[in-house]
Amino acid sequence: MTVTAAGPLPTTPYDVAIVGAGVVGCAIARELARRPRLRIALVEAQDDIGQGTSKANTAILHTGFDATPGTLEARLVREGYTRLAAYAAETGIPVERVGALLVAWDGEQLAALPRLAEKAERNACHDTALLGPAELYAREPHLGPGALGALHVPGESIICPWTTTLAYATQAVRAGADLHLNTAVREVSPSDGHLLTTSRGTLRARHLVNAAGLHADTLDRALGHEDFTVTPRRGQLLVYDKLARPLVRHILLPVPTALGKGVLVAPTVHGNVLLGPTAEDLRDKRATGSTADGLAALRDKGRRVLPALLQEEVTAVYAGLRAATGHEDYRITAHPGQAYVTVGGIRSTGLTASLAIAAHVTGLLADGGLDLGPVREPEPVTMPNLGEAFPRPYQRPDLIAADPEYGTLVCHCERVSRGEIRDALASTVPPRSLEGLRRRTRARAGRCQGFYCGAAVRELFERGTRP
Repeated sequence: MTVTAAGPLPTTPYDVAIVGAGVVGCAIARELARRPRLRIALVEAQDDIGQGTSKANTAILHTGFDATPGTLEARLVREGYTRLAAYAAETGIPVERVGALLVAWDGEQLAALPRLAEKAERNACHDTALLGPAELYAREPHLGPGALGALHVPGESIICPWTTTLAYATQAVRAGADLHLNTAVREVSPSDGHLLTTSRGTLRARHLVNAAGLHADTLDRALGHEDFTVTPRRGQLLVYDKLARPLVRHILLPVPTALGKGVLVAPTVHGNVLLGPTAEDLRDKRATGSTADGLAALRDKGRRVLPALLQEEVTAVYAGLRAATGHEDYRITAHPGQAYVTVGGIRSTGLTASLAIAAHVTGLLADGGLDLGPVREPEPVTMPNLGEAFPRPYQRPDLIAADPEYGTLVCHCERVSRGEIRDALASTVPPRSLEGLRRRTRARAGRCQGFYCGAAVRELFERGTRP
C-alpha cells in the first residue's frame, strides 16, 4: 500500500499489474484490491493519476441512451451509470442530474429524433420525451433562434471527473495496491508471467491488464496482437466563467454524427459552462495543444446554440485526446494463454462505464486462471467537494469552528481554503505538481488563473511537499 514516484521497484512479483492510471485503470485497481489475497501494482508513466484523457473530458455521467444497442459498451455504460451514481453518493463526488436536450436545427435532424428515442428505449432508457419548439424554449430561454424541437433525456448528469479517479486510486492504495508513478513501460516479455521493463527498472507480474489509453495499441502489439489501432482524436474545449452558468439549464447536445456526439454546451459541477469538443483525428499522441482554427470553429457553433454565451468571459481553454479505434465498440479482450487482458478503445464514455469495466475485467481475469480469493470491501472514503451545488468548506460554520484553516481563503476566485490545500497535500495520493493540486482543490482554476493567488498556492505546495 504505497505510492512511489522514484527509486527502485519491488522485486517480489505481483499477482496483477495494471498499466495506465486513468479513470479505468484506477477503477480496475480498486476492484482487484477488494481481494486482500492479491498483490496489485498500478503502473503509470506520468507523475499523477488521471493525466491523460481522464483529466480532459466533458465530465458527463451518461445514461447510454445513444450507444449502439447490443454492444459491450452499451451494456457497460448502462451498468456503470447506476454503479457510479451510487458510488458518487457514497463518497461525496458531486453529481448534478441536469438532463440533456438533443436539439434539432433542421428538418433532417428533427426527423432523426424519434429514431434516437427508439434507440434509447432499446438501451433501457425509458424516460426520454420529444419536445416541440415552445416547450424547448420554455426550458432553455437563452437558446439561439431557429430550433425545431428536441429529445429530452432527463437522466444525463454532470460529475467531477477528477475526484472520481482520485477516489478509486485512494481506495485501491488504502486496500493494499501499490501505485508506481513516473514508471513508463518500455518493454514486456514473458518470464513466469510478465516481465515489465520500465523507466524505473523491472517489475514482474503473473497477470497483466493493459489500460494504457492512447498507448494501449502499442502495448497490445508488444504482446503479439493487432486487434486495433488507436488514432488520437483531439477535443478542444472552451471553459466559460461562472457568470455564464445561469444561461444554460441542461446539457445541450447536437444530433450525433459518425465522428461523435459533436459540439455541446454543458454546465459543469464546478459552476462553469463548457463549449466543445472538436473532433480532430491526428497522428501525434501528445498533441494536446489548442489551435486558433479549432477555437474559432467552436465559437461559431456556440453562437448558434447559445448566442449570449459568446459575450461571457473565457476562463480557460484545454484539449484532450480520445482513443478512437475505428470500431463501434470497446476493445476489451482476454488472452488467457498469456494471462493478459486488453482494455482498449475506451472513449468518452469510459468515465461513466469505469466501475462496470472494472468488474468485467476482473471476471475475465478470473476466467483466465486468476484466483481472486475472498472479498473485503474497501475502507469508505469521503472526497473533497469541488461542486458548486453542495456546501464547500468555506460555507460550513461547523467545519470552520473545528478548524479555522477551512475559513482562510487562499484562492478567492474558486473559494479554496488553506485547510483544503493542506488536506490534499497530506492525502493518500498527494499531488506532485501545481496542476495536480488544482485538480484536487480547484486552486488557480478560476477566472484569474492564479494571477492573484499563484504565489501563495505555490508557497503552500512547496512547503507541503518539502522532505
